[in-house]
Amino acid sequence: MKIFKYILASTFAIVLVFACNEGIDPISSVDPGPDETAPAVAITYPAEGTEIKVASEVASINIEFEVTDDIEVQAVEVLLDGNEIASFNEFKDYRRFIGEILYESLVTGDHTLTVSATDIENKTTSTSVNFSKVPPYIPMFAGEIFYMPFDQTTGFTELVSFTNATVVGSPSISTDGLQGGAYAGATDSYLTFPTTALQGNEFSAFFWMKVNAVPDRAGILVIGPPDPASPSAPNLRTSGFRFFRENAGGQQRFKLNVGDGAADSWFDGGAAADVDPTADEWVSFAFTISGTESVVYIDGQVVSQGAFPGISWNGCDVLSIMSGAPRFTGWDHKSDLSYMDELRLFNKALSQAEIENIIGETKPYEPLYDGEIIYMPFEGDNTDRVSGTTATAVGTPGFADEGVMGEDSYAGAANSYLTFPSAGLVNDEFSATFYLKVNAVPDRAGILVMSPEDVDHPDAQNIRTSGFRFFRENAGGLQRFKLNVGNGTADSWFDGGAAADVDPSAGEWVHFAFTISGSECVVYIDGEIASQGAFGGVDWTDCDFLSIMSGAPRFTEWGHQSDESYMDELRVYNIALSQAEVQATMN
Repeated sequence: MKIFKYILASTFAIVLVFACNEGIDPISSVDPGPDETAPAVAITYPAEGTEIKVASEVASINIEFEVTDDIEVQAVEVLLDGNEIASFNEFKDYRRFIGEILYESLVTGDHTLTVSATDIENKTTSTSVNFSKVPPYIPMFAGEIFYMPFDQTTGFTELVSFTNATVVGSPSISTDGLQGGAYAGATDSYLTFPTTALQGNEFSAFFWMKVNAVPDRAGILVIGPPDPASPSAPNLRTSGFRFFRENAGGQQRFKLNVGDGAADSWFDGGAAADVDPTADEWVSFAFTISGTESVVYIDGQVVSQGAFPGISWNGCDVLSIMSGAPRFTGWDHKSDLSYMDELRLFNKALSQAEIENIIGETKPYEPLYDGEIIYMPFEGDNTDRVSGTTATAVGTPGFADEGVMGEDSYAGAANSYLTFPSAGLVNDEFSATFYLKVNAVPDRAGILVMSPEDVDHPDAQNIRTSGFRFFRENAGGLQRFKLNVGNGTADSWFDGGAAADVDPSAGEWVHFAFTISGSECVVYIDGEIASQGAFGGVDWTDCDFLSIMSGAPRFTEWGHQSDESYMDELRVYNIALSQAEVQATMN
């Protein structure tokens, strides 16, 4: 009987197996074939050129990548700036691995991320991307605690704390700004920001506006308390401040109201505080509040000033930007449809001189002279004020704490110079003006050079048939200045001999200029002609950048490399200046 039971059970199991496999192909081993290709590596984040901008010096970053192979991935290594930060050698899917790493120690600077993958036959693929962590914004001015540039990349972010404002309604970022972007107001729209870090014994605000007269009145900056007596139309003015505008016979009049805890004070400049909205121009505004007075400025000029005992911040927990809402709408000072740019707040009462300095630093430069296409004052940066382009620094050029017009100037260093793209500089006529305080070490150097590359002599560049070379050389203890210009087939020399000599031991600023036209070239020193001669016109073939304070990298065969002198007030023009115009740039 037992034997029969075993036979019956076995038969049933066999039938069950065949029933389960009915309609299903049996599993069979498949030869994966030869390992023909190396692994493929794709870095998802960061992408090439990514800029990571956070308020702290050290940031976290989620690194994401994918590795695939035709047969089997054996190992994956992740390196940051050449140092291993992660590795993997066990994979659930041996042909595809999706990696994600949280790296928490990313410091400010440029970085290279490399992911290397190796397959079972030791074929390796490495993929790299370059990215950077941008330093947090460093305040430009004393007491600056808040800065919103309203540009396309930062939007409505405050850069000192790197905090996003709260957006109400639908304001936007316009391309019509001082430096690119600007806040563009909209109906029932504004920004709010917490006031925790803004409340001090002194307070100042600075910003630019392009005023829109519609609506005919609006709030601009308001820090005010809630109004329990009139929550739907608040107008409690015993603390905080309210800066706003109103129609005044077609003009817009700007007013400041400030509360001291018991009462409010008005700073209304009357007609002096009027702005014509039809002018469609950027106008700077500032107001300051101290323990003794409040002052309102328009374009750096005082339009209202008066005694004030000191501000109270009682109940003031929110800053409204470009509206009186939600705390100051009782008189209908609601959303402003104007443009605002470069909003800065300070924990001190700015002086008029400080406000004028901010205007100078934030307003786009308007060329002073006909044909001026580059102006570099070297005030702590190597930026052209006309285009906003910053020259590329090679080596370690610096800044001297002295200058002709401002506080700083370019300070040359060994193996150091600037380069600037030639787009826009190559014209039928060309001029340059600048100041130098000459350092005789080294005893020869390039100063301004636009020259083609000499591919046959990479270590001794000296093709002079196009572009120009302005440089200096020792002449019996003095420094002689020379200009060489190419016309496409040959070069011409404009060397003033002793007339072009400067005594470097004098330690004085000297003004230099040279002009190139279709008929002549002229070199000026301190406004006087040092060399002049006929010239048929410059050729710009293969002159793709301007070197500043060195002959390198395009004019080095004769040792005219980096100049360790000081340079200031560099200007380039697309015309050939007259002597009177050269002398005007000196004065």
